[in-house]
Amino acid sequence: MTKPIGIFDSGVGGLTVYKAIRAAFPSEDLIYFGDTARVPYGPKSHHTVIEYSVQNARFLLQKGIKALVVACNTASAVALPALQELAQIPVIGVIEPGAEMVAQLSQNQKIGVIGTEGTIRSGAYTQAILSLLPNAQVFSRACPLLVPLAEEGWLDHPVTRLVVKDCLGEYKEKGIDTLVLGCTHYPLLKALFAEELGAGVNLVDSADAIALHLKSILPPCDTQRLGVDKFYVSDNEEKFHQLASRILGMKNLQLQRLRLFESWFE
Repeated sequence: MTKPIGIFDSGVGGLTVYKAIRAAFPSEDLIYFGDTARVPYGPKSHHTVIEYSVQNARFLLQKGIKALVVACNTASAVALPALQELAQIPVIGVIEPGAEMVAQLSQNQKIGVIGTEGTIRSGAYTQAILSLLPNAQVFSRACPLLVPLAEEGWLDHPVTRLVVKDCLGEYKEKGIDTLVLGCTHYPLLKALFAEELGAGVNLVDSADAIALHLKSILPPCDTQRLGVDKFYVSDNEEKFHQLASRILGMKNLQLQRLRLFESWFE
């Protein structure tokens, strides 16, 4: 029996990672959990992010997964060591693959990073980038308003455009050639970022990099069948279904709401 790949995020943002993995692994079974009852993770304390992440991982481990993808940047920055200690399977975060992509793309080594408060406060992206590009200039900024805007589906709303303009203004002045989208919600707004920064700036999200990394550590699937998609959320399944359908282009999702603090979190 083929074991599935498990993916979790604080909400819908991780579906950008899910989409890349599905494209790279058409025959694999995938399970996605979006913790929509407790989004966003960014403003929460490290202790709380670790607690939530461990709970999410335990649920997916109960499903017999063979690899765990932490699609949330905040959880990757804060909770990855705890998750790797918990699980006896590969646990992959989004930060290291993203930093590797930055190292490949940046020419002038002036790099911007935007993310949630928790991700930026951790300094994880700066550390990962400087480990690969010691002479790089890394400019970081928290843009917390973008997560709720993306969760609401305001992907081309005037308010979202104003927030994007405010978040990126200083980076245009600094002459960056690469911007790290340090939250899996941010690729949903990629068109606005590209419009604001212009064609000369590379936009890096970790979805494709994670898919490539998974290919390097997982053996090829020995079946030609199409993989099964299963989605779980902790709240707001109707809104999740609406946004997921738009992001993934899937009309009928196999979606189930889980109740927090029941036995599946034990």
